[in-house]
Amino acid sequence: MSAESTLTSLILSAPYLIRMSLTLSWMYITLGSRVRKARKAFEKQLIMQGMAKKDAVRLSACFEELKDSVTRMLRQGVTRGF
Repeated sequence: MSAESTLTSLILSAPYLIRMSLTLSWMYITLGSRVRKARKAFEKQLIMQGMAKKDAVRLSACFEELKDSVTRMLRQGVTRGF
């Protein structure tokens, strides 16, 4: 490929790369609050069904572990790409 065609490809793909970067950033920023909201709703449902709060909190910890696992995988994917 010539330098001209490479530059043209980069220019044409720039809007898509920027949009994807912004979307991924927004997902990463809002992930914590969404997980917290889901965890609290899960705990609330368990407590309403008669489970002790301590046990509900222990069971809902898997949401945080899953979030941490997903963010760790994404970070590794980004850092390995560079």
